[in-house]
Amino acid sequence: MIDENFSNSTISVLMQQSGVAFGTSGARGLVSAMTDKVCFAYTVGFLQYLTERGEFFSGQKVAVAGDLRPSSERIKRACLAAIQYCGGIAVDCGEVPTPALCYYAYGLGIPSMMVTGSHIPDDRNGIKFNRAHGEFLKIDEMMMREERVKIPENFFDTEGMLCVGIADYDCMDVSDLYIARYVDFFGSEALRGVRLGVYEHSAVGRDIVIRILSGLNADVVRLGRSDVFIPVDTEAVREEDVILAKNWANENDLYAILTTDGDSDRPLLADEKGEWIRGDVLGIVAAQFLSAQGVVTPISSNTALERAGFATVTKRTRIGSPFVISAMTELSESGQKPIVGYEANGGFLLNDDITNKDEILSALPTRDAVLPMLCAVIASRQQGKLSEFMKNLPQRYTLSDRIKEMPTSISESQLEMFNSSEGMSVAENIFGNICGKSNLIDHTDGVRISFDSEEIIHLRPSGNAPELRVYVEAASIERANTILHETMKIVLTWKSR
Repeated sequence: MIDENFSNSTISVLMQQSGVAFGTSGARGLVSAMTDKVCFAYTVGFLQYLTERGEFFSGQKVAVAGDLRPSSERIKRACLAAIQYCGGIAVDCGEVPTPALCYYAYGLGIPSMMVTGSHIPDDRNGIKFNRAHGEFLKIDEMMMREERVKIPENFFDTEGMLCVGIADYDCMDVSDLYIARYVDFFGSEALRGVRLGVYEHSAVGRDIVIRILSGLNADVVRLGRSDVFIPVDTEAVREEDVILAKNWANENDLYAILTTDGDSDRPLLADEKGEWIRGDVLGIVAAQFLSAQGVVTPISSNTALERAGFATVTKRTRIGSPFVISAMTELSESGQKPIVGYEANGGFLLNDDITNKDEILSALPTRDAVLPMLCAVIASRQQGKLSEFMKNLPQRYTLSDRIKEMPTSISESQLEMFNSSEGMSVAENIFGNICGKSNLIDHTDGVRISFDSEEIIHLRPSGNAPELRVYVEAASIERANTILHETMKIVLTWKSR
């Protein structure tokens, strides 16, 4: 229950009282907790923070967009109202992908906010914050927590919902700009005659992805559109989506199937057989296609990156795009260009401009789903089959799953046993029958255990939901499946302790 001091308190106090807190990327919480009043206060805190840094002022534009989950339009309206309350010009960019919003806002040098819960179920939602030229980083979140916000009580009813009208706001369609980004760079002949399926489900970018592919002259087959929100997770693919992809591939003679998560900043690509390709593998393909000299990726990503050997320098980080962006910025000081980043979920970040003949693909340092999928499809055309092209990479296989409704406190308590000087022995006692002798425990993010067998088990509490994430890596897909299955059986017992 939020007490009466909520209307004049710090964001840190608001987080504790509401349960809406900063996660891996932005503020997340249950829809029931994300009342208009809470979202209004978060927006005020965000703009106050920017004001103190000279990045927001009265009359400044602030762009807002949302995904297709049922609560997003309401939350977006609360954010627009808060922008007006702070003296800004609210710009409603509608329902578009997060990278489309960022591409527009970064280009103008204005702050932006994306209302989305990304891949998590629609009983939850969130707000991603962006500064004028890049994502909100972890240091920004830490400092924003101390902002004291004072909001008008008469704006809200007893349930914390807006009870006053808001002034007219600007509306802007940013989709054409985002579409032109790819069509102009790759050219209208890039995919001529290539038959591609697009799994639409409830992704906010479903129509935009189709328009991009059509602009590149692909033959597009629309698949699986849904009016009900579907939480497609590109790291933990649902069994029903595995079956759907294989059936669609068999029925439609497709070169590949493309889809994204809810806010269309994370890609999921399947080959001609309907086999989904891991996002961290897709990131390697895109980085190599773009001739990246510096590559940044989280600790959970496939180690085939280093084995591929095309990058001059690679760097590993904690999980979350803000950490990848921070590391890309640090790496840029080395002079290695272009620098790119990607996550295990496939979201691809471009730190530097890429030139192709007379066309320039400008930097976009936020997760993008479209670019890595286009790179893979275009790069593989000479070999005729996407599955054959993917065999060119070092054969390392990563898989992941999650234990749902696993409170973070329980996950952290269980992982604590690996943090002592006896951690290696504990790892062997628990997982030795699966992978053998352990030789390294990395605590960069969660607990990542490496074994003499060159196999990996990585356990990490989710930053967005009460879930324990499980990642594994091995030299074959069969072996990775076995390790994941056996590891899940073990960690599932932790839930009841």
